[in-house]
Amino acid sequence: MNIDKLLVPPNKAIKLKDYSPAQTEPYRAKADVEDKLENDILALADLQAMLNAQNTYALLIILQGIDAAGKDGTIKHVMSGVNPAGCQVKSFKAPSVEELDHDYLWRHVRALPERGYIGIFNRSYYEEVLVVRVHPELLAKERIHVSKKQDKLWADRYRQINDFERYLVENEIVVLKFFLHVSKDEQKKRFLERLEKDGKNWKFSEADVKERAFWDDYTRAYEDMLSHTSTEHAPWHVIPADHKWFTRVAVAHIIVQTLQGLKLGYPELDAAQKKSLKAAKQLLENEP
Repeated sequence: MNIDKLLVPPNKAIKLKDYSPAQTEPYRAKADVEDKLENDILALADLQAMLNAQNTYALLIILQGIDAAGKDGTIKHVMSGVNPAGCQVKSFKAPSVEELDHDYLWRHVRALPERGYIGIFNRSYYEEVLVVRVHPELLAKERIHVSKKQDKLWADRYRQINDFERYLVENEIVVLKFFLHVSKDEQKKRFLERLEKDGKNWKFSEADVKERAFWDDYTRAYEDMLSHTSTEHAPWHVIPADHKWFTRVAVAHIIVQTLQGLKLGYPELDAAQKKSLKAAKQLLENEP
């Protein structure tokens, strides 16, 4: 799999039309990736165990995408082999009154993974340059000065987010960012499926359908976000999401590749610790 094709180049303006949401290269069908996905899930479980034991790095995975892009399903399948005790998933919905009384990064800082853990943000602080940009009336709830020009506001937030992520990376929190890129037609298909299948009715939200009227606005907001916040230290990956099986194998591949790049390993014991283990073993073996 050529990951370079999925990367958003740092400091370059991009258009989402140049990234096909239906792309599945180098695979043609779900059957082509079943073994690879299974092997990557197993590898991820081993890597997470070493990440936890080494207790040096944390991994923050950010998933962004429009409604029905497949964020929940990606988490469910890709992380299916991971020890739940070493993985934290946080879904960010509309901020509470308490959260609105703080800066927009506050609630996300509180949810950062600790060393040795994988943290997943299902939506994130990027909503502050996406949904808030498409619906600027939300700024009033954040008590933003109305005199501040919105173009300047978004530029400031891009800079703040880039600085924040650089801080995280410099403090051994690896940041992996995935934008699940689904087409408008595929989103419609998934919404209809939620309406037609009893087991999926609970997923349906009338508000999600109403947001389709803002599709072009969201596209522009995503393009600006990707163009301004894909950096060397925390690049964006645009993951084709029309085929769920490809989304999952691509995300799993990138996570495994990233963790392998950290050269993780189990802590080595010094002579005194090894001696202590040997003594403990002898005690157990000599028990009556």
